[in-house]
Amino acid sequence: MRAMTIGRLAKESGVHVETVRYYERCGMIPRPPKPSSGYREYPADMVVRIRFIKNAQELGFSLKEIAELLELRVDPDSTCDDVRQQAELKLTDISDKIRALQRMKATLVKLVKACHTSTPTTACPILGALEERG
Repeated sequence: MRAMTIGRLAKESGVHVETVRYYERCGMIPRPPKPSSGYREYPADMVVRIRFIKNAQELGFSLKEIAELLELRVDPDSTCDDVRQQAELKLTDISDKIRALQRMKATLVKLVKACHTSTPTTACPILGALEERG
């Protein structure tokens, strides 16, 4: 596959043009030089890189963490174990977030059960709890 325009790169990668531009601004992908014709041309391997970035984001990795994974990918001294450690850190982070969400859910369930539709809002247990939390 030969070089492509930003529109084609976005389409082949399954993202919007603005996503490609955002990745350029963040340094996740290099911005090609602008030739005299006016249209930047991206190498075909950028499709794979953008898909990698999007897939990693969908798994919860931040752009900083994705940059670290991309570095590991090209570092000849890196091993699969290095990548596994990054994934395990992300698993721990996700587990912590799930526990926090479960606590939030449990609190909201209690508040909703305590709420009675005919109670004036001045005595609403949900609003009262939100005022007290700190």
